[in-house]
Amino acid sequence: MEEKKGFFKRLVAGLTKTRNNIVSGIDAIFRGFSSIDDDFYDEIEEILVMGDIGINATTSIIEDLKAQVKEKNIKEPSECKQLLIDSIKQQMNVGETAYEFENRRSVVLVIGVNGVGKTTSVGKLAGKLTDQGKKVILAAADTFRAAAGEQLTEWARRAGVDIIGGQEGSDPGSVVYDAIAAAKARKADVLLIDTAGRLHNKKNLMNELGKINRILEREYPEAYRETLVVLDGTTGQNALAQAREFKEVTDITGIILTKLDGTAKGGIAVAIHSELGIPVKYIGVGESIEDLQKFDADEFVNALFDISNE
Repeated sequence: MEEKKGFFKRLVAGLTKTRNNIVSGIDAIFRGFSSIDDDFYDEIEEILVMGDIGINATTSIIEDLKAQVKEKNIKEPSECKQLLIDSIKQQMNVGETAYEFENRRSVVLVIGVNGVGKTTSVGKLAGKLTDQGKKVILAAADTFRAAAGEQLTEWARRAGVDIIGGQEGSDPGSVVYDAIAAAKARKADVLLIDTAGRLHNKKNLMNELGKINRILEREYPEAYRETLVVLDGTTGQNALAQAREFKEVTDITGIILTKLDGTAKGGIAVAIHSELGIPVKYIGVGESIEDLQKFDADEFVNALFDISNE
């Protein structure tokens, strides 16, 4: 569990700006108020919204807090802190089945706009799954960006996995077709597909994902399906808007939230889950393979409030 511990430390460090953005303000409220009244709740609400936790999640958190305060007959603002922390955790629980694809023969489709760390996330995920003893095949179906294939090939080499690619500008569908054949022939546990995500032309994206989905349904119906969207944590509400748009064009099962180190907008992890009902399944806090980890609500909120869970 050393790796996990190291990641928690990096997460605590990475969430420093978010913590300064949210937690210091909340602590000031707990200290500044002598009684629990509407103003007290309003102030907490404002800080959560400003901290990118989103209207939806914030409303639920505040309602939950009010109910608990009433039920437990709490009079001191300082006693609300733990309740608030628990309420935030509750908003983000990903549940037991979130990583079902690891236990089955599966296809993981990864989408996201350029620049969010999509190809890097695919590479890191390949590395993680390989470390768990899975046989992974990578499909480089982002054939529109010249560098994407080269980048993925480099990650494949690092992770020690096979990669199936096509010429630049070739049909992503044919790459997926070839990759399915390879996955079957080599008895791969997980087929990881990197796709091009161009949101500004939604119709093309929709057609392309539709085509890939049809090929998967036809050629590999037995595979368990997972579709992950990669979002850049530093973009805050913009990441939420992107997730919403991707949700319109395809069935998303989870989020990979990257670049959480050094952003003040880490609260977006709470917002995405609450607003869209799509769980954050992985978070990234740096460049190395270890810096992509499964999302753990307890750990995330503890890191956010800098509470060591020793």
